[in-house]
Amino acid sequence: MTPPREDTGAPLPPVAPAVSAAAVESLTTRLRGRLDQAVASLATTPVDLAEDGTYAIRCGADAWVTLAPGPSGTITSPDQARCTCLLSPRCLHRAAALAASPVADAIPPREPGPSPDSDPPADPDASPEGSQSAGPVPSAGPGPDPSPEGFQSAGPGPSAAAVSSAGPGPDPSPEEAPSAKPVPPAGHALSAEGAASTGPVSSAGPALPTEAAPSAAAAPAAGPAVPTGPAARAVRTVSTVGPVPPAVPGRPSAAQVRAAGGLWTAASAVLAAGAVAAGAVPQAELLRAAHTARLAGLHRAEGAALAVVRHLRATRDPQGAHRAHRADELVAALRELLLVTHRLKAADPDPELIGGVPHNHRPDGALRLYGVCREPVVGPGDAGGVVTHLVDDTGRWYTLRDVGPGGPARARRAGTAHVAVRSFLSDHERLSRGGLVVTGAVVAPDGRLLAERGVRATFAAGRPWADAVAATAAPDRPGSGHAPPLTGCDVRIVAAEGEEVLVRVLTGDAPGPTVRLAPAHRHPALAHTVNLRRLGACPGLEVRVLGRVDPGRVTTLRPLAVGPVPGAETTLRLPQEWRDRADLGYDLLADAHFPAGAHCPPPPRPRTAAADARPVDSPLRRIRDLVELAVTGGRRAAAEPARDGDRAGHVAALRRGGFATGADLFAALGAVAARRPRDAFGRPARDDQDQYAAQWLATAVYLTGTEAALARGLWHR
Repeated sequence: MTPPREDTGAPLPPVAPAVSAAAVESLTTRLRGRLDQAVASLATTPVDLAEDGTYAIRCGADAWVTLAPGPSGTITSPDQARCTCLLSPRCLHRAAALAASPVADAIPPREPGPSPDSDPPADPDASPEGSQSAGPVPSAGPGPDPSPEGFQSAGPGPSAAAVSSAGPGPDPSPEEAPSAKPVPPAGHALSAEGAASTGPVSSAGPALPTEAAPSAAAAPAAGPAVPTGPAARAVRTVSTVGPVPPAVPGRPSAAQVRAAGGLWTAASAVLAAGAVAAGAVPQAELLRAAHTARLAGLHRAEGAALAVVRHLRATRDPQGAHRAHRADELVAALRELLLVTHRLKAADPDPELIGGVPHNHRPDGALRLYGVCREPVVGPGDAGGVVTHLVDDTGRWYTLRDVGPGGPARARRAGTAHVAVRSFLSDHERLSRGGLVVTGAVVAPDGRLLAERGVRATFAAGRPWADAVAATAAPDRPGSGHAPPLTGCDVRIVAAEGEEVLVRVLTGDAPGPTVRLAPAHRHPALAHTVNLRRLGACPGLEVRVLGRVDPGRVTTLRPLAVGPVPGAETTLRLPQEWRDRADLGYDLLADAHFPAGAHCPPPPRPRTAAADARPVDSPLRRIRDLVELAVTGGRRAAAEPARDGDRAGHVAALRRGGFATGADLFAALGAVAARRPRDAFGRPARDDQDQYAAQWLATAVYLTGTEAALARGLWHR
């Protein structure tokens, strides 16, 4: 092997889920108890990267772990991970190194090359191999891509999934799969529109509306935990008993039902433990179940499981404490996994539950793209970089991402760094204010532009920001758990409130709602907080903002860029080279960028009272806090509201706000979490864990759908 060179910043190679899970399963019970501590110690251990691409990690005085990835850069075989200690390959060092490495994505199959009779590619050197992705395929949840050519979609996602599932019960046998015929006395299910998913999901039957989510479908709850009263109007029953022949067309096979049951059990264990206790061993069990699901052809469930593992590691990463919405992302990923597996193990015939391996595609003709803005990216594992958002003439969004090790410092430098698309060379700042013509483009399923063979790019002129981003006060699917689409609107500054800014949305003649502008990133290396402080000091200023709706607070927008309002007198005066936009993470607003005069004129006195001018968070925040607490702290933390006097106050507040179903679900989740039945030997009953997971899923799905309905009402009025 080539002599290694020490590179403390070199990231470990991605590891296939099956390899990592097998390494953890081979450990003894005593070594499994020390695995989390060993993984944490590797965070500060130098990595020696050799010139031949092998990684060497020193684990103790006389133990070296060597990772030798294949040509794809991924550890796909157990033989590619070796240790020099005597216990190898069943040693703690090897298992810790594999558990500390990123989880590898599924590699899509090669796309067929063009036929001899088809039109030749735009590039003379294009070949069938050029249709294969050079970057990793994205998972079901968002997360930073370590490759410099990775991209994150900003475009609108698919429609929200309607939910249809059965009450939890014992895993079906190969000869018996649950039936989907409605039988009233079986389990109950509640669902709401807006559940995050990787694709549209249709319900197996009609869904009854709730008072807050008019198009609610069904999500599971079980046994006594099912809410009564107003909640009963939103549920429908599905039987979980009855043989289903495996050969019935359209239904999951017996192997797929078993694989879904295994994923449900592993995900339920993670939910009961919480992110703080879901260490390497529960993650390995989830990875093993995900590998089984992949062998059974459950691609959507596999992607959801890998997304949960990634978010668990990001949440437990001490270097990722500055990231925002980590709890929201983990909740969305776990909700997607439990929702899909619950419906699959009930033999739901919906083909969207199976999913498929995502493929890259080549658009017909050349892509004419216009730069919109730059977004700093600060991810787990000391990752940092930039994403440049672009839009075409039809309004579809594309992204150009450059993410790598370096944290917030690299995210700051990457804003003006060079970007290469094959032979084309430019920088992110120029692209975000200009345009691009791409011939032979290869686009990932999430909107990433890939630098494949045969791709050619040419710099082109941009267009005014007012034309590239039309002002609208209606976001598309806020809080979906995926990369939320960018939302643009014209606002008038009202006042500063700490690091946030109160603004009123301009909706023509009628007064619009009052919302908050909050920093997208609060790290001092980025300019979001400083720029928002400057904007908040100028009440009455009218600006056009572009950002993301906070999934936890529908009245909060996290802006990425601002610009002048066309035709407004009191608005920003930006330099011509900025092309009517200022990227809040990179550009610093100065006095010369504001209207003439030391201070902006104060806004007209509002007709409403001062208290009404402030955005009021929905009472649903109480449910969200409990749902997130259950995911991060585990079942014991979720049971705390049931043991003190606050539960009655929360339930009463929800009922006063008109959320009777939410109040019932809130009380039921706390009650199920606090109830811990045990068997004759004092061990926790297994079926109770399934019941708790089903009740949490019902609450999470209701929360997502109701928040989406509230957001639509807020931004459309």
